Amino acid sequence: MSQEATILLIEDEPEIRRFLRTTLPAHGFRLYEAATGREGLTEAKARNPDLILLDLGLPDLEGSEVIRRVREWTATPIIVLSARDQEQVKVAALDLGADDYVTKPFGVHELLARMRAALRHASQSADVSEPVFTLGDLTVDLGRRQVHVSGKEIHFTPIEYKLLTTLIRHAGKVLTHRQLLKEVWGPLHVEEGHYLRVYMRQLRNKLERNPAHPRYLVTELGVGYRLRTE
Repeated sequence: MSQEATILLIEDEPEIRRFLRTTLPAHGFRLYEAATGREGLTEAKARNPDLILLDLGLPDLEGSEVIRRVREWTATPIIVLSARDQEQVKVAALDLGADDYVTKPFGVHELLARMRAALRHASQSADVSEPVFTLGDLTVDLGRRQVHVSGKEIHFTPIEYKLLTTLIRHAGKVLTHRQLLKEVWGPLHVEEGHYLRVYMRQLRNKLERNPAHPRYLVTELGVGYRLRTE
C-alpha cells in the first residue's frame, strides 16, 4: 500500500516538514507539501492525494476550516498533527471529518501505523465487494451477520452488532462518542454517553481475551473509540 500512496503534508513548521520529508519517502510514500491552508487546499485538488497530514495552527486558515472545505468534495483520509492536546479540540476536529489525531511531539512509528490504518480503511471502503472482515482471531461475515472468535460463533443483540459493524466500517479511525451515538442510536441520543459505555463493555466481554486490556476495541480517552487494525 505505502509503495503507491501519495501524502499531502499541510504544515507551517519547517522542522516538521524537514523531518517528514526525510522519513516518509524512506518508507515508500510520495510526499507533497504546503505551508499554508490555502496552498494546502490548492494542492489537495491538484494532487488528489491518498492521505492528508494536517496541522491545525496554520498562518492563514484554521486547520478546522481546511477539514471542512476538504470534506465538501472528497473523503480522502485526514490525520491531524497538532500540539493542541485538549480533548475538545480533538473531538471538534474528528466531528468535522478528520480520521485521526496525533499529538505533537509524535513518534514516527506511531504516525506510520496510524497512516497505514487510515489508508487501509480507505481501501476497504472502496472495495465493498469483500463481505468478510478479519482481524486476528476475530472474523465477521457481514453478509451472513455472523461473528466468530477463534472459530467459535458469538451471538450479539441487534444494538451490539450495529455498534460492532459501525466500528468495522471505520476500522483504524477514531470515532467520537457523538459520532457513534448518532450512527447507532440516532441523532436524538447523541448526549446519552452511558448507552455507549454499557455496550462497549458488553462488546469487549464477548470479543476480547482480556476485556480490561483490550486488543481490538481501544479507548481514546475523552474522545471516543477506535477499532485497532495493527
